Formats: sequence, C-alpha cells, structure tokens
Amino acid sequence: MFPKGLAVAVLALIAVLVLPQPEGLPLAGQRMLAVFCFAVVVWFTDALDYAVSAVVIAALIAVLLGVSPDAAKPAVLIGTARGLATAMSGFGNIALTLVAAALFLAAAMTLTGLDRRIALVVLSRVGSKASHVVIGSIVVSTLLAFIVPSATARAAAVIPIMMGIVLAFGADKRSRFAGLLMITTVQAVSVWNVGIKTAAAQNMVAVGFLQRELGRDITWLDWFIAAAPFSLLLSIGLYFVMMRMMPPESAEIPGGKAAVSRALQAMGPMSANEKKLLGVSLLLLACWATEGVLHRFDSSTTTVIAVALLFLPGIGVLDWKRANPQIPWGTIVLFGVGISLGTALLQTQAAQWLADLAVRWLGLGTLSPLAILAALSAFLIVIHLGFASATALASAMIPIIIAVLQQVQTPGLNVFGMTMLLQFAVSFGFILPVNSPQGMVAYGTETFSVRDFVRTGLALTLLAYLLTLAFGATYWRWLGYA
Repeated sequence: MFPKGLAVAVLALIAVLVLPQPEGLPLAGQRMLAVFCFAVVVWFTDALDYAVSAVVIAALIAVLLGVSPDAAKPAVLIGTARGLATAMSGFGNIALTLVAAALFLAAAMTLTGLDRRIALVVLSRVGSKASHVVIGSIVVSTLLAFIVPSATARAAAVIPIMMGIVLAFGADKRSRFAGLLMITTVQAVSVWNVGIKTAAAQNMVAVGFLQRELGRDITWLDWFIAAAPFSLLLSIGLYFVMMRMMPPESAEIPGGKAAVSRALQAMGPMSANEKKLLGVSLLLLACWATEGVLHRFDSSTTTVIAVALLFLPGIGVLDWKRANPQIPWGTIVLFGVGISLGTALLQTQAAQWLADLAVRWLGLGTLSPLAILAALSAFLIVIHLGFASATALASAMIPIIIAVLQQVQTPGLNVFGMTMLLQFAVSFGFILPVNSPQGMVAYGTETFSVRDFVRTGLALTLLAYLLTLAFGATYWRWLGYA
C-alpha cells in the first residue's frame, strides 16, 4: 500500500517543480527546493524508513540537478555525474567520520557491557529512597554521555536497568514511580545531547555545515564550556519538574539497593575487555577535552584512532563480525545524504533565497541577537514536533539557519556562534516520545502514558526555552556567541 505521507511528499515535489520560476532563484535552486519539500514531508510523516528516504533523496538530487542548467554556463546542463557527486558529497565530510566512529564506540560499550556496569555502580550507591534513585538515573545518563556517543545506545543501556529496578522493587509497571523513573531517564539522555559535542549525531550535522560553509570548527572543550552549564541546570530542573509532576507513591523503596547489588554481582568482576575499553574511552575523552590546548588532533581523528585500537588483535575488544550487526548503518546513510541535501541547497542559492524570504517575513533584519535567538529557537522547538529524528531536523534546518543569519543585518551578530546555539534547540525533542529514538525506546517499556510524557515534556521544554533566553542574555553573550 502506498503510504499517504509519501503521496503527499510526491505531490509537494511536483508542485514546486511546476511552479513558475521565482525571480532571483536559479532553476537548479528551485529543483533543490522541491527535493527539500519532499524530504521534509517524508521525515515529518515518517512515510519511509530514514535510510530508505536518504537513498531516494540522493537519487532525486542526482537526477534533478543533472537536468538543470549550470549557473556558470546556462546553455550547458550540470549533468547527472556532477549531480550524483553533489548527492554523495556529504559522505566526504569529516563530521560523518566522527559519527561512524562514535557508533563503533557505542557498539563496543554494548558488547562488553561496560555501559551497564557503570550504570549499576552508580545506582548501587544512591540508596533506596525514590528521590535518590531518580537522581541516580540522571547521573548515569550524564556520565554515559561522556563516553557513549549515541543517545539511542545510552537509552538502550540504561532503560533495561531501570526496568529491572522497577520490577525488583515490586512496583507495578504502570505505577507513578515506574513512569517517573523511565521518563526522567530518557529526558536526561536528551538533555545531555546538548551539553556534549560528541553525544549526538545531530551535533555533528551542525559541525559539518559550520566547517563547510563558514570554514570554522569548534573544539570539544569549547562546546562543553558553552553547553555543559546549560545542560547541568536543565538536569537539575528536570529533577524538580519530574518529582513535582509525577511524585512517587512512596518515599522509600525497600530492597532496591540490594536488587542493584545483586545485578552487579551477577556481572562478575570487571573483564579484561571492559578494562581495556574503559582505558581507551578515558584516553579518548582526555584527547577530546585537550584538543587545541595540548595537541592539534581534531575530534574525528582521535576517535578514528581509538576505534582502530579497539579492533587491533591483542589490544582491542572488537571484531568485525560482532560489531557489524550493532552499527545502525541507516543513521550513517541519513547523516551523509542530509549534509548533501543542505550542501545542494546552499550551492544552488536555494537556501539563500529561502533565507531572504524568512528574514523579510519574520522581520529578522533589524532584531537584536537575543530576539533572533528567541524567534528561531521557538521555531525549531515547534517544527521538531513533526520530526522523529533530530539528525533529520538538523539536516533540513541548519543550512537554512546559516543562510538566514547571513542575511541579517544586525551589527555584531556572530553567525558561527548563533548557529551553534540554535543547534542546541534542535535537541529539544522533549514533548513527544516519537520526537527521538530514545523516547521510543522508553515508550516501548509501557511504563507511562503519552499524556504524562507530553505534560512533563512541555514543562521541561518551557524551562529549556527560558534558560536559552537567560543564557543568551548573559553567559553566551559573555562568551561572544550571542
């Protein structure tokens, strides 16, 4: 059966293609806008698997660019070879290398069980008070964000443990305590997607566009300095929001600490592979944090070196046959084609044409940097409601955001810094479980209703937005980003 969302996407594609060519927009740009509309509708409606949608989008870019006139030589067509080269250009971006390498690190964590051991060690020390267990879930999600560079992998590691705690405590699966623990865990995972550059693929999308379009990169440490205080305050806010809106049935959970201790004992002593992986992870974290300070190796290079070590016989903990099934190759395909689509929009002037419209319609041209941050953050929060992947959202919106900011005439506006701050808002997928893969992992436990997720998510989103404005007016402005 032909999905309705796909039918709507095809109609949107055709509609933009047959419209009269707008003034100031090359024909190639109009055709890339058609592909952009197709991509947004497909991603918005989840009409196709993300990997499949990426392949279809790549084919559309290759064909429609190929039959478009070359802007430099209007009498000559671009050609499908150059069109396909543009469709594949995202796979040559070093940010994609970092994402792919990070996914292998996440697979190593899963295969060795190191992520689960870290979570259990933390939870074994928090005691049996319900409030302490909730704090423990936030701490675990925070710690794993440093060494597990995949939000979905972190959720997949922690959520089964939390489910085990709920069952060990004898709590009903549909109790407030179970829902409180599960929602807090997954929201903490999402909160720290903001705080750490390597914690989520969508951050790498933004980094890739910043490198390609503005010729600048941001180090792991600079990102951490800018974003970690925000995530820390939002994590504290998350605790109070959840405890206020979903208070547990009882303050004490008898036998909880013993249940965690039993699970930790069942894992046995730390294996040699876990020790080696922990050593490599801590060394990699040190390299990320000292990039540009003690050495000149960028994050992508150090991560690839770490993964190479993990595959080496005698030193590493991975082999290809075991690692391969653990890698979400679809995420890598989506990432590469998403960057290609953004690149095509920018190269054909489509992004700049859209940006000019946005600046005029929204009146952004004379607004202050804080007002621009407020307006575009609110826009990204609202549009995220229709996306099940922050990576897809970043792929669609970050090139447009860059073009918009370049059109604005506000004196002293830092296009690079403002793009990074708006990327933080891309990760605010707190309202619906379907707004992120980790949200769907949690929803699969059947421990909470969508209503509970929405009402607590709305409160967390409002808090995140207010913090964005407060940081934009103070801390981020002091750092020179806003």
